[in-house]
Amino acid sequence: MNVKIDSRKVVLGDTFIALNTLNHDGHDYVNDAILRGATSVVVEKGLYSVDTLVVNDTRAYLANYMKEHYYDQIKDLKLIGMTGTNGKTTTCYLIYEALNLLGVKTAYIGTIGFYLDDEVRPLSNTTPECLDLYELLIECVQAGCVYVVMEVSSHALDMGRVDGLMYDYVIFSNLTEDHLDYHSNFRNYALAKQKLFYKLKPSGKAIINVDDDYKQYFLIDENDNVTYGFGSADYQILNDSMDSFHSIFSLKNGNNIIDYESKLLGKHNIYNLTCAIIVLTFIMPDIDLRPVVFKLKAPKGRMDTISYGDNLIVIDYAHTPDAVSNILLAVYELHPSHIYTVVGCGGERDRHKRPIMASVACQYSDECIFTSDNPRTEDPEHILSDMVQSLDKQNYEIEVNREKAIYMGIQKLVKNDILLVLGKGHENYQVIQDIRYPFDDKVVVENIISSN
Repeated sequence: MNVKIDSRKVVLGDTFIALNTLNHDGHDYVNDAILRGATSVVVEKGLYSVDTLVVNDTRAYLANYMKEHYYDQIKDLKLIGMTGTNGKTTTCYLIYEALNLLGVKTAYIGTIGFYLDDEVRPLSNTTPECLDLYELLIECVQAGCVYVVMEVSSHALDMGRVDGLMYDYVIFSNLTEDHLDYHSNFRNYALAKQKLFYKLKPSGKAIINVDDDYKQYFLIDENDNVTYGFGSADYQILNDSMDSFHSIFSLKNGNNIIDYESKLLGKHNIYNLTCAIIVLTFIMPDIDLRPVVFKLKAPKGRMDTISYGDNLIVIDYAHTPDAVSNILLAVYELHPSHIYTVVGCGGERDRHKRPIMASVACQYSDECIFTSDNPRTEDPEHILSDMVQSLDKQNYEIEVNREKAIYMGIQKLVKNDILLVLGKGHENYQVIQDIRYPFDDKVVVENIISSN
């Protein structure tokens, strides 16, 4: 492609489009792009030494440009898009995994990267910028993919990264506390996510969790809506139970009831599995999905478990109050002697959720250790102070150093105890100031165990 949005990728003859992102103004890089060989630029302001097109909105220009010049290359791809606060990564990964198991070549785009064939490639955003997204989709076409399943974040929808794309399936999981530093309030947050449901093809299906308080934002009249949940729904979840190794549940659709068994644990994963089953049922209506569902595994960093003597250590990406609550309630059903939780909150992100996160963790844990989780340029002590400022319970300790906090948690384990290490999951780094330091919760746990 001869258009670029990253000045570092510009080669002679390219057009550079200056986008404003969450952290950068693309206009700051126009001169760098020109030095690297850009012969024209698209901007919202300024005069430059090469052909310059000034537009009102460079994002809208880029979306229209990509659709006009490249949409024909991807128009036959079938797109599955999912939005919601929690469950996107696991659900999308399960659909990706299941379709490939069923012989339908599928790629995944989301929080844990770009998955195509045996390659996993990291992404800088859950939902890439428009140009980057088109490049990935074209690559999927060239590789022979039939489906692409992708997480569609509220930021991406609000910033127009998926403008011009149309989806065969759109899914809503839930709306809980997150990203209010960006959206200001829940209504704006819901309206951003709602945009995905206006990008459904006329023949497509909209799949909505009707147990969620914000469901009405996503039940768009002109869409073919399919509902799911534990309450009254097109696909009603019944008879759920769990032991240390399996979740068991039934799905009722009309007069048809099918029993499923999964290695994924917890009520939140039953929601995730239900979404996947609904999509698979529409795509392959004549297939018995039960053997495939039983084979499915969660993606990296989602309820990763490590045995330690008679105890269990669980590593999970849970980084919102609702996600922390979900995983604590899931492990509570395993009837451990004690539950210990190591968790923190990210810097430069929604401060409002910090005390809520801490309160939820203390409510359902015997003891908590509050620690750092990507403090970025914020003072970690300040973040931790926000977390504990209004706590009623005193069953917590504070340890800024995350590795030490994990060590302290492991030292508490005696017999039939569970330690939750939450917040980072698949991430293999810790962001302190503007530097990414290598840090992987699972590796840290394994190293501590082996040294013991």
